[in-house]
Amino acid sequence: MRFDLVDLQLFVNVVEAGSLTAGAARSHLALASSSARVRGMEEMLGMPLLLRGRRGVEPTPVGQTLLHHARLVLQQMEKMRGELGEFARGLKGQLRLLCNTAALSEFLPEALGAFLDRHPNLTIDLEERLSYDIVKAVSEGLADMGIVSDSVDMRGLQTFLFRPDRLVVIAAADGVHHRALGQDGVVAFSTLLDHDFIGLADDSAMQQYLGMHAARLGRPLKVRVRLRSFDAVCRMVASGVGISVVPLAAASRCQQTMALRCLELSDPWSVRNLTICVRQFSELPLYARQLIDHLKA
Repeated sequence: MRFDLVDLQLFVNVVEAGSLTAGAARSHLALASSSARVRGMEEMLGMPLLLRGRRGVEPTPVGQTLLHHARLVLQQMEKMRGELGEFARGLKGQLRLLCNTAALSEFLPEALGAFLDRHPNLTIDLEERLSYDIVKAVSEGLADMGIVSDSVDMRGLQTFLFRPDRLVVIAAADGVHHRALGQDGVVAFSTLLDHDFIGLADDSAMQQYLGMHAARLGRPLKVRVRLRSFDAVCRMVASGVGISVVPLAAASRCQQTMALRCLELSDPWSVRNLTICVRQFSELPLYARQLIDHLKA
């Protein structure tokens, strides 16, 4: 049984993409070459690795086993490159990091910028996801590490505190929403659902998180405007169009230049810690362990 690293990476890419064509493109291989490689792997094993259908491909039980071991081998190769990179700077490392909206918008840019400046050979594939999806991806080896809210179940993963993060309500400092929310400085999320919201785009992890909590109350969010950043949301709220729920860090920063009122949410889920999660810290490449130490600091 002779599978080379190109075979293993191709198979992982095909399964993750759900398509032989897309997997070949990710692997920078021609489709015919990729098909031949997969057939060769199946012939060596004497059994099919993929179920082929009109909607794409998915792994057979044998394919699932190969997928698991292929990911372990490729992760070990990344670890080796990181370790050797301390001695031979010509090798480059690549890291896949998933994070939620608050981490991506408020905390990571500055922290990652300083780290990448000191490590020019490192490439980071950064993607925003819901905390629940991030934990699943890290558990399954689809990402090297994640940054999530500690409200999700992270059993089976190693975790490290990244930053405290509190969600707060913002409204224009003097407007109809300001007066309707009262003066005590603390509100329940359920009382906000009669108001117009300024929200993030539908694919934002934060927007999906708020929508989920509204759905649990049996109510929809009345989103009047959708924007792409917390800064844009805060500017729109300051104009008096609606209210929003944003991280305290974003609200505090924008209050310095915008006429905003900030109120605490009484709901327990609004108080959380952003947490780094990995499968096994000791098994990560050296540069990944160094990044985690940097983020913790």
